[in-house]
Order: sequence, then structure tokens, then C-alpha cells
Amino acid sequence: MKSGFEWGERTFLMGVINVTPDSFSGDGVLDTDTLVARGVQMEKDGADIIDVGGESTRPGSTPVPLEEELRRVIPVVKKLSENVRMPISVDTYKAEVARQAIAKGARMINDVWGGRMEPDILKVAAEANVPIVLMHNRSKPRDAVQEEKLGGRYVGVEYRDLMEDIKKELQECVDAALGAGIQKEHILIDPGIGFGKTVEQNLELIRRFDELKELGYPILVGPSRKSFVGYTLDLPPEERLEGTLAAVTLCIQKGADIVRVHDVREAKRAAALADAVVRA
Repeated sequence: MKSGFEWGERTFLMGVINVTPDSFSGDGVLDTDTLVARGVQMEKDGADIIDVGGESTRPGSTPVPLEEELRRVIPVVKKLSENVRMPISVDTYKAEVARQAIAKGARMINDVWGGRMEPDILKVAAEANVPIVLMHNRSKPRDAVQEEKLGGRYVGVEYRDLMEDIKKELQECVDAALGAGIQKEHILIDPGIGFGKTVEQNLELIRRFDELKELGYPILVGPSRKSFVGYTLDLPPEERLEGTLAAVTLCIQKGADIVRVHDVREAKRAAALADAVVRA
């Protein structure tokens, strides 16, 4: 995983594969062959990593039992690893899902809870010697509200200072990862756009995104089709491409190293132009 990813050289793209019937973005399916074909196409379109997840993380979503998540994710990871050359990431906070996914070909862990929900996942990453993304997350079901057209969003989430709080809590996740034996060069951070943050706070996060560079780790960001785009533009998930690309471009300008997206071909083009300006 580490070889070929020279941070700062260009923006890398992580394509999203949702193995869920209730994905907020409307792209979740459970048919393995369809998902593998989607992954193969993402590779052709320019993805550098594929992220496979079996539990929806939309505001107000219902947790998926371990056995069900394994049933969804593991066959897709196995078959994808046989059909694509790029690294496969497993999007999970469950240690056992991460362990089995790595055994079937995954080479990266993307934990939306930053190792705090199941700390054993940090040991899994350390023992397998694979990179892990540690994401900031203050999601609480009581803060989630639903709107028929635009979906879920968070309201009433309080921060003393948004970016200072995010940096502090991410640093705590990093310290725990280092303490579990994960190599520093295998740690990536994600500020968690859409996770326990209001629409206004997500916009502020993007505006102040460059402050995250103070932590000294590669930064992944996932604005794709998120509710802050929908509520800002008054658009449902299937009409959020332009807003997503605007957010992607702004994050690249502010220092993002990896952007996690559903629409790889379009994001690849936006990232290439942003890189030509920012990384010249």
C-alpha cells in the first residue's frame, strides 16, 4: 500500500462500493458480480483505491450485526481482489470484519469511528501491517433528523471550536493507534464530513480544512453526495455531482491527499485540474 502513494505528488481517488440495501447515496446493492463490475470500472476510470462497506453510516441509520456485515462484505472483497490491481480498503469499525477482509485481500482499513468503537481494530491493523484511516466522528442518533427529499442531517451538535476540537480528538485517535503498534506511516486521518456535524459546521470544516495539516498525517476526505451538499443546494443525493466536485476541488486546494467519491471519472478530471493549479 505504501509504495506508489507519494503524498503531495497528486490527489489520490478512493472509489466507494456500498454493499448495503439502504445506502444514503442510492447506490447500494448486494449482488456481488454487479459490485465487482462496478469496481473494475472504477479502476478503469482512474480510482487508486476501492473502499468496500457493508453498513450504512447515514444519519439515523441502524447498526448492522456482525454476521450480516461479514456476509455482505467478505465475498465482495475476495472477488474484487481477484479482479482489480489497486488496493482494496474495508470500510468498517468492527475488528472481526477488518480481520477477515484482510485475510481475503483487503490492504487497508477505513474506520469511521477512528478506533474508538472497537479498539481491537487497531491491533488488527498493527498485526497485519496495513494502513488505517482514523476518522473524526461525533454522530449521535438523537442529533439526526430526516427530510423526505434531502435525507438525514445532524442538528444541534455543539463544538467549543470546531477545528480545534476535531484536531484534538483526531490526535487522541492517532495516539491510541501508535500505542497499539501501528506504524506512523500507516496512519491517515479524516475530519469526518457529515459525521456529527451540522450543515454549517461541514461548510466551516471545508473552509478551514488546511488547519488539519498541522497534525502531520495524510488526509482523506469524503464529501461525496453528502447531506451538506444537498441541504446547501436543495438537491437529493442523485443530483449532487456538481456540488460534490466543488467540495472536492476546495478540499484539494486546502491540502486533501485522498478524496473518497462515488463518481470516479468525473472526480478524476476535477482533481487533475485542481492538481495542475495547486501542485504545480
